[in-house]
Order: sequence, then structure tokens, then C-alpha cells
Amino acid sequence: MLLLFFLMAFHLPLFFSATIRPKDEVQQKQLCAFGEYVAEILPKYIQQVQVTCFNELEILIHPDGIIPVLTFLRDHTNAQFKSLADLTAVDVPTRQNRFEIVYNLLSLHFNSRIRVKTYTDELTPLDSAVPVYQAANWYEREVWDMFGVFFANHPDLRRILTDYGFEGHPFRKDFPLSGFVEVRYDDEVKRIVAEPLELSQEFRKFDLNSPWETFPAHREAPEPLTIEAGDKKGDVK
Repeated sequence: MLLLFFLMAFHLPLFFSATIRPKDEVQQKQLCAFGEYVAEILPKYIQQVQVTCFNELEILIHPDGIIPVLTFLRDHTNAQFKSLADLTAVDVPTRQNRFEIVYNLLSLHFNSRIRVKTYTDELTPLDSAVPVYQAANWYEREVWDMFGVFFANHPDLRRILTDYGFEGHPFRKDFPLSGFVEVRYDDEVKRIVAEPLELSQEFRKFDLNSPWETFPAHREAPEPLTIEAGDKKGDVK
């Protein structure tokens, strides 16, 4: 134990030092060239290409280009992004198209990654990526369950994390976090039931405001402060 203490004491900066990705000029130029190459081939769907954090390539596309762009990145000889590593969403309520859908692709042949982003709102469905990547099946079900983004032509678009009969989508920034309904498993009927919540405490005060309403973007503008002029030094006796 004493030896371990001395080792941790001498190497303490190594344990807590931040990991900073070094900048690689050659790799950054290669990513920029490949992004421009893809944008020239698919100008109808690609709206922007950018390199973030020095060596992370992002392609921003129109929602109509999900199937063409993903198919191109999977099958083209110079891409071969045959693995869908992740599919998720981001909710920004202040935007007109509040949901940003993110596809993280991996090319084992070239040992490289690429990020494809698109957008939608609460009512506009997106094309399912399952015909291109079978791994998108459960990812899209999770995005539908948590955010409420509907994927057209999905083979089995059902909730995957919440209970049966759940109403709403938990990851939406306007989703209420308090209510009067309890969801539990009933041993007698052998199923999950939703019933009104019974509380025994009397005179209990409930704050039903959504926590998202307390964010600065949703607060009302504060009243301007008024500064009153004080007495001059000559008037003080």
C-alpha cells in the first residue's frame, strides 16, 4: 500500500491531466479534401462540410439525402463506411427544426470515422436508415422513444426503453418531469398498469413548472434597474 501511495503521488499529474488531441496538419488536409470530394459528387443533398476538433469530419445534409448519402458512403470504393457505430439526436427547442439527427459511421478498411448530420421538426418524418444499415433498427427506435422523431419505412418502430402505454418523450426539453400518474407492475393482473398517484402528506405544495422553463432562454426579461441620484456633497450638513 505504501508503494502504491508513492507511485500515485509522483504520477498524480498523469492521472488528472486533460487529454488533448494533437493537431495533425496532414490528416486535416486529407479530411478536407475528402469532404470536398463527397460534396462535389452529391451537391444536391450536402449542404455543408466541416472539420471539427482538428480531425473529425462532419457532413451536414438535407433530410431527403439520408438514403443516397449513406448508401454512397457505404458502397463507394474511396469511403467504405460499412459500419454504423451510433445514431442519436439532439434537441434544441429554439430552432425551427429543433431535432438534429446524428449518424456516426466507421470505415474499418481505412480506419476512419465520419459524422453525418441532418434535421427535422416534431411532425416531419425522416427516412429510415435500416435499408442501408441494419444496426439502425434499435437506434431509431430509441430516438423515436426518447425524442419523438418518426422514421418512415421502419420495419418495427416501437418504444424500446419506456413502459407500455407511456405518453410523451422523455428527452424533449419541454417534457414535464412531474405529474399525478404512477406506472408500476401489478402482480395480480401480471402486467404494467398506470394509475393515479396517491399521496398521504397533507398541505403539501407542488411546483409543477418544468425545469426547462427556468433556463435563461425561457426567462422573462428582468426589469431595468433605476439609479437615483444621491445628494450632492454641498447639500450634506
